[in-house]
Amino acid sequence: MNNCNSNSSAKDFYLIGFPALQDFQIPLFLVFLLFYLLILIGNIIIIAVVVVDQTLHKPMYFFLTNLSVLDILFTTTTVPKMLTMFLVNAKTISFHVCFLQMYSFHGLTVTESLLLVVMSYDRYVAICNPLHYPVKMTRRVYIQLAACAWVTALLIPIPVIFQTSQLTFGETTTVYHCFCDHLAVVQAACSDFSASFQTFLGFSIAMTVSVVPLMLVTLSYVHIIISILKINSKVGRSKAFSTCTSHLIVVGTYYSSIAVAYISYRTDMPIDIHVMSNVIFAILTPLLNPLIYTLRNKEVKCAVKKIVFLKIFPPSKKL
Repeated sequence: MNNCNSNSSAKDFYLIGFPALQDFQIPLFLVFLLFYLLILIGNIIIIAVVVVDQTLHKPMYFFLTNLSVLDILFTTTTVPKMLTMFLVNAKTISFHVCFLQMYSFHGLTVTESLLLVVMSYDRYVAICNPLHYPVKMTRRVYIQLAACAWVTALLIPIPVIFQTSQLTFGETTTVYHCFCDHLAVVQAACSDFSASFQTFLGFSIAMTVSVVPLMLVTLSYVHIIISILKINSKVGRSKAFSTCTSHLIVVGTYYSSIAVAYISYRTDMPIDIHVMSNVIFAILTPLLNPLIYTLRNKEVKCAVKKIVFLKIFPPSKKL
């Protein structure tokens, strides 16, 4: 039970993690460490390849680099703390660190949804207005689009996170989660009207920042598909659509993981299922994004092969 009578300002949160898997901490540590290393390696390779290869200095790959940076930050927000929980049972997190983690997690979640919108707009301009693409998608424009996505997304959670921090918590509050997710922390607060309102407000904002970007992405692809169908050549249609497949798969993965997390919260499932759904959301997209773009995008695939091959088998110097 949380001590709701405490007036101490030095509050701590105790993260439960996976209640049903308390005897499997080391296997959990190894699994999540492997995932984290794969996420870091995969996204760093994408960033390095785009920076080094001149042929990838295009708006689409600039946005891809932003997505890879985001995925590294997103997982680093939660996974290292989870690893220490599993390895040394360090389940306590301070009040301020908890809310910093909460802000980072939700702010970066919104950033990803807005970056996916920006990437879909880039594909819309490239396919529906190819002659105007160099004029519309200049270096200044695509940097401004990415900057707007980051700044807007990182501002959106501030009011909710601040209001949540004003709720009444015990000196040590038990949070049934692996990290400081907004809903889990609100549910751990001392029960009052403010906590209920925060749950409703947080859910409403989460739905808005998920559904509105999804609608914009869908609208972009409706126009893209219509334009592709107007291309007479089968080869031309295939080539045009191939530039979108990686992004479409990433969008599908991202929103599928959101749907799983939403369903688990709205149905009467064990707490471990709730926690696991959020953890899957936190690691699935960052883990799959580099793989999707490496396997599905020909330019990225060729650049990765070329750079890795040259690093492993450098050309011999002629005497």
